[in-house]
Amino acid sequence: MTLYTRFAAHLDAVLDTLSAEGTIPAGLARRAVTVEPPRDASHGDLATNAAMVLAKPAGVQPRALAEAIAGELKKLDEVAAVSVAGPGFINMTLTDAAWTGELRAIHAAGDGYGRSDSGAGVTVNIEYVSANPTGPMHMGHCRGAVVGDALASLLEHVGHRVIREYYVNDAGGQVDTLARSAHLRYREALGEDIGAIPEGLYPGEYLKPVGKALAAEHGDRFVGAGEGEWLVLFRRAAVAAMLEMIRADLALLGIHHDVFASEAELQAAGKPEAAEAWLRARDLVYDGVLEAPKGETPEDWEPVELPLFRSTRFGDDQDRPIRKSTGQWTYFGADLAYHFQKAGNADQLIDIWGADHAGTVKRIQAAVAALTEGKTRFDVKLVQMVRLLRNGEPVKMSKRSGNFVTLADVVHEVGKDVVRFTMLTRKADAQMDFDFAKVVEASKDNPVFYVQYAHARIASVKRRARDAGIDAVAMPDLSRLETDELTLVKQAAQFPRVVEAAAQAREPHRIAFYLYDLAASFHASWNMGNDDPGKRYVIADDAGLTQARLYLADAIGQIIRSGLAIMGVEAVEEMH
Repeated sequence: MTLYTRFAAHLDAVLDTLSAEGTIPAGLARRAVTVEPPRDASHGDLATNAAMVLAKPAGVQPRALAEAIAGELKKLDEVAAVSVAGPGFINMTLTDAAWTGELRAIHAAGDGYGRSDSGAGVTVNIEYVSANPTGPMHMGHCRGAVVGDALASLLEHVGHRVIREYYVNDAGGQVDTLARSAHLRYREALGEDIGAIPEGLYPGEYLKPVGKALAAEHGDRFVGAGEGEWLVLFRRAAVAAMLEMIRADLALLGIHHDVFASEAELQAAGKPEAAEAWLRARDLVYDGVLEAPKGETPEDWEPVELPLFRSTRFGDDQDRPIRKSTGQWTYFGADLAYHFQKAGNADQLIDIWGADHAGTVKRIQAAVAALTEGKTRFDVKLVQMVRLLRNGEPVKMSKRSGNFVTLADVVHEVGKDVVRFTMLTRKADAQMDFDFAKVVEASKDNPVFYVQYAHARIASVKRRARDAGIDAVAMPDLSRLETDELTLVKQAAQFPRVVEAAAQAREPHRIAFYLYDLAASFHASWNMGNDDPGKRYVIADDAGLTQARLYLADAIGQIIRSGLAIMGVEAVEEMH
């Protein structure tokens, strides 16, 4: 139990006491009652809104209820002072012993500090990356990959069972184009001069090995053959080769999916038909005619009866077709069936999508609400593209031209940890610049460096203490720690709350923000020793004080390691 959960329990006990005394009615809903740091640190260490939340349903004045609650809280040994502010906010200042006790709790829990079981028993499916299997991963895919993977780790940290899933779009026209591009490279491998790559095919050289493998397996059998003889075969081989490449690229970032779900297999198994039948049985799909496009109607437009999903019942702008006039499934129709399949194996669903798909969010949310009868929490997290720069100048990339910056190239240049951390330094739906020069810069303005440097400094404290002949001890005298040092403990104690809130909001970037602030506070503490030798972490002639500060530094290091682990980043002992 952390300090914040302990004080939430204290507050519950106080409210139980007041209820037993008749001050407030029994059975009041307490879900909105919080215990958190006050917005202004000068007001104390903890604040609660209990009186403000409960006064109205209790039929009492907020200020009077706040005074009653404060009177009970003052009896706690860990509380040094309690005050009531404004109409009924309650602020508490804790004893130093309360904070040194939490410091010992951090040590005792180790990497378990910040973990919880709040998500226990709830399975979450996170689908992320899901790039078309038509080439290697490029930086356009990177941010969603990291956000999804860090979110998966974050949810596991609070007890959820997580399924990491990749949806393979292997049933559309793009994979036929891939097969034709592979056939061209196949002919090239057999000695044909193919000249310039025709417009509309994938020109990247990454398809040359695919062509060579096909040539080695089939010889010249399909050189002059009609497309019908080789298209399916070449498509299957090319998609398999691309997925192998994609898996290898993602592994460079430490990303490994549990499931690769094939759209082609989904359709072959009749899953879209099953979803349509389920919806028709509940009058959620009907045969109807879409309205003409708004504005000027195209000359070739004509009303066609199509199977339409009643998405307007669930907040969408209009009902959506699930099949085309040809009878083929629309992208939405296939996607609807895919989400029906995912919901059968998970309690909650999360999709990580590029921001260019924002226009389709409402319809898929409507579909999931219908297919799960509103029982499944479903979040779509939109991720903005990353603008690649080198010393402030844009780096061009285009998958169609074959002239793009691959994810592998970037990881090999700056390293996995730099890429992963940088991708989490802004909220996912905010624009981001990735400058090759700035992300490796050794400065406070580079969050990756700044956080890693804090951990490396903590490791150096241990080495310096050993060099001074001072060993760390399990139970140092923490009363030697000063007020500014206890401020670090107060910040470290917020880690479990940050993790819980980030998981609930599905926002892993909050961990990066928190670590940067914690690192900044540690660096500030360290730098005080530059002006005042008595503030240094290692004081050769005072083993007791050094051991207390080592204990503090080690706890901060543990929090940094735990936060970085959620982000999929390794903590370093030395900076190179």
